[in-house]
Amino acid sequence: MPYLSLHALTRRFGDQAGVFDLSLGVERGGILALLGPSGSGKTTTLRMLGGFERPDAGRITVEQEEVTQLRPERRRFGMVFQHYALFPHLDVGQNIAFGLESLGVRGAAAEQRIGEALALVDLGGFARRAVAELSGGQQQRIALARALAPEPRVLLLDEPLSNLDPALRERTRRELRTLIRRVGITTVIVTHEQEDAFDLADTVAVLNQGRLEQVGTPEALYQHPATVFVARFIGRSSWMTGRLVSREAGILRVSVDGAEWRLREGVAGGVINPGPVQVMARPEGLALAPPGRGLAGEVTDRRFAGAGTYYVVKTAAGIHVEVLAGATDAAVGDQVSLAPVREPAGAEDGLHLFPAAGA
Repeated sequence: MPYLSLHALTRRFGDQAGVFDLSLGVERGGILALLGPSGSGKTTTLRMLGGFERPDAGRITVEQEEVTQLRPERRRFGMVFQHYALFPHLDVGQNIAFGLESLGVRGAAAEQRIGEALALVDLGGFARRAVAELSGGQQQRIALARALAPEPRVLLLDEPLSNLDPALRERTRRELRTLIRRVGITTVIVTHEQEDAFDLADTVAVLNQGRLEQVGTPEALYQHPATVFVARFIGRSSWMTGRLVSREAGILRVSVDGAEWRLREGVAGGVINPGPVQVMARPEGLALAPPGRGLAGEVTDRRFAGAGTYYVVKTAAGIHVEVLAGATDAAVGDQVSLAPVREPAGAEDGLHLFPAAGA
């Protein structure tokens, strides 16, 4: 049984989207990211875990103990809020001590815990510093130290990197990942940023309008999206209308605007019968070829991105398709063809089939 379990959690807010029948589990020491757009229910789920929202139905257990109705301070969960919630009139040590006082830890015992928590986040000797003297990354680590000082069973992080500029965000994300893994604490992270979820978590749960769309490793979500929503939300993708012509011996023949592609069975997440389909292609799943060797189009834009260059190709059907290729493979205005990077192509190559819209 998982160390931390959510059993059919439901939370309603009148006509607004809440959380519906959500079940998830996290192993001891595991890191779970709740990923989704605004209104997907991820923050509501985190607040229910922390005891700040009561579910209308369902249960929360940790170490097989039900905590659904317990007040936040009795759950022994540590929480880092989106805006850190540090007290500017208290120094660093006093901020960390605030969470210990409710547990009756004071005096020398509190000072020892403060020192240990600061050492964990590599800020030893900062106890007497003013909060205003700290950088954004340091403030985040102090908020983390405050959450860890009471020695919680579970750590909850609400958009932990949202207040940081891009350069600091990447460095802090790396430090945060190292810290969480070093401490070995079971952690649940809420984020709307795919890069944060993939970099920090072992397992990612994708939420949409209060419902669980898919849960799995970052690799599984990217290479084997179970739904159209996950396929569109995770990573970059282009979408085309096609037709599944036939399936024989594990090979699917798919027609896309007159071009025929051969794909392997795994590109279809479920059973799809011959007929209209949606074809999803990652930028790395397609290659540029000379005219006449695949789906015809014209290069309308290109963007250099260091390790590769992104080309936008407009097909005869007016669909804009993004392709990742070499920096000198094409120029704007060139007539090209699009074809799978190899045939027969598989899901790991970045090509997927879904039922036609409305089917």
